[in-house]
Amino acid sequence: MAVAAHSANRPTVRRRIVGAQLRRLRESRGLGRRQAADSIGVGESRLSRVETGRAGLDEEDVRRLLELYGISRQEERDALLTLVQEANRPGWLQAFSGAMPAWFRPYVDLEEAAQVIRTYEVQFVPGLLQTADYARAVISQGRAMPSAEETDRRVELRLRRQRILTEPNPTRLWAVIDEAALWRPIGGSEVARAQLRALLDAAQLQHITVQVMPFRVGGHAGEAGAFSILRFPEPELHDIAYVEQLTGAMYLERDDDMDSYGAAMERLCVQSASPQESMDLISKIIREI
Repeated sequence: MAVAAHSANRPTVRRRIVGAQLRRLRESRGLGRRQAADSIGVGESRLSRVETGRAGLDEEDVRRLLELYGISRQEERDALLTLVQEANRPGWLQAFSGAMPAWFRPYVDLEEAAQVIRTYEVQFVPGLLQTADYARAVISQGRAMPSAEETDRRVELRLRRQRILTEPNPTRLWAVIDEAALWRPIGGSEVARAQLRALLDAAQLQHITVQVMPFRVGGHAGEAGAFSILRFPEPELHDIAYVEQLTGAMYLERDDDMDSYGAAMERLCVQSASPQESMDLISKIIREI
């Protein structure tokens, strides 16, 4: 029962790894979810949320489940229980708890743990590639119209998230951006031009690919709107499609959902301008915006 070290600092991911391993152990013993839930005095729905990483983990409950599942080797038990303990410790995101809605926090945690992020954006340059001035304009002009202090915190959080692209062994980012987002002068022409120049610079890095979905394509595979797909190095973690809405978000990982979103992303990459053609188009917009 090996535990991946890659997620050592991501509480949401720790919970998902522990939950996946508990589910696998339960199924290997031929036990139903109801039987396991009854053994620790919780409802079946509660255990389901634990097994999918959507609920907090009680260390004593995990100990009792490991006993039920016949895990007697101390080394195996300690490895999983250590992850449980770490999952219950606050990470760096705790300092930004007031700077984001509750439904967005799991995404930031998962984003930091992802090995590959593929994203399609319709209205803005993706957050991981935004400059501070552009991010400030997006945040301050949004629906919520936050205070100056809240805007500062949200900009700080957005820039903090971008560290995954600059640290050793950076996350692989593949971004498809609708041409309309690049023409929109968010923050004014100077801010927009600076953002597009930063986008060109980012696209020169080996681990970042930028493609533009040009107007000339017409209808395309992104008709349903913006979404992201996250892939993780841990075998316990399935790919996740993230779809943000006005007052919440969907985290999708069922096979049929992932097949649909994965196919849509593949078609978007094929239908979009090539990376080099995209750089030429961005340069043109910089001159004309």
